[in-house]
Amino acid sequence: MIVYETSEDARGLSFAVVVSRFNHLISAKLLDAAVAELGERGASSDDIHVAWVPGAFEIPQAARVLAASGRYAAIVALGAVIRGGTPHFDYVCRGVTDGLREVMHDHRVPIGFGVLTTDDVEQALARVGGDAGNKGQEAARVAIEMARLIPALADPPAAESK
Repeated sequence: MIVYETSEDARGLSFAVVVSRFNHLISAKLLDAAVAELGERGASSDDIHVAWVPGAFEIPQAARVLAASGRYAAIVALGAVIRGGTPHFDYVCRGVTDGLREVMHDHRVPIGFGVLTTDDVEQALARVGGDAGNKGQEAARVAIEMARLIPALADPPAAESK
């Protein structure tokens, strides 16, 4: 049996963080936690590049350009979409999710998904340092682990012979 080990060691890896300015208070808290987590796991501040975009809907386009550059081991996507009284919420959420999935598929660059989709501001605040922890930190940790795992999956070790 071959088991692919994972690691949360960010040393020597470069990361792009795409963060939405819309719902800035929430996004800033996500960003602070993600950058802190990358640093605590060994990423150099010089290897963390942040791209601010106007809103969550623009995150996939920026992520696509960053992934295509070949400069990053992983991308962290951060933002908040808060439900309003119209179907706009559903369209934005679907666009962000589908768009980031396409980037991962097309470029094989892992993306830590830290885009909150909540019913109200209180739920969002709970996910950026409240009862639910900080989803920016979690997205950064996912990005690190997947950045280590994907190359291993592409070049598997030989099975042990008996």
